[in-house]
Amino acid sequence: MIRMLIPLGVFLALVALLVASLQTGDERKVVQSPLVGKPVPQFSLPGLHDPDTITSRADLLGEPFILNVWGSWCWACRVEHPFVERLGREAPIDLIGFNWKDEREDALEWIGRFGDAWDRHVVDFKGKVAIDLGVYGAPETFLVDHEGIIRHKHVGPIDATVFADLMQRIMELEAQAQ
Repeated sequence: MIRMLIPLGVFLALVALLVASLQTGDERKVVQSPLVGKPVPQFSLPGLHDPDTITSRADLLGEPFILNVWGSWCWACRVEHPFVERLGREAPIDLIGFNWKDEREDALEWIGRFGDAWDRHVVDFKGKVAIDLGVYGAPETFLVDHEGIIRHKHVGPIDATVFADLMQRIMELEAQAQ
């Protein structure tokens, strides 16, 4: 009889731990990217629309920019896309699309269907540059200053709150540059 109660006790203890962890809500800690405050890693990637056009880190220096990691396979990228389009229209800095681990045809079809809000695209088919950036899922969005230093990283879809936060950070970044 006791042998049958032991698994039940373990199960109830695990359920109690799960319930306790769910009740912490917004009190959980957010792990910051170790790359915030550090330079964007060196890269040289082809363009999405024109694979013969190569963009490197050096090409993006001199002006701040937003780097938005997305993929046609990413359902959350569809969710955030209206806010990415707003960034493309309203942000006073370039919005760079970082197409990650995708097929060129699928990415172009996705843009044709949902719209192309980005100022330019780079493509990381194999995901090697994404590893250097610390990307572990799409979408992710980086705010990079004019010297190529990552100033902010957001993991997950952009929503109204994140959009407002990004716009505030952009304004602060531009004010510091002047």
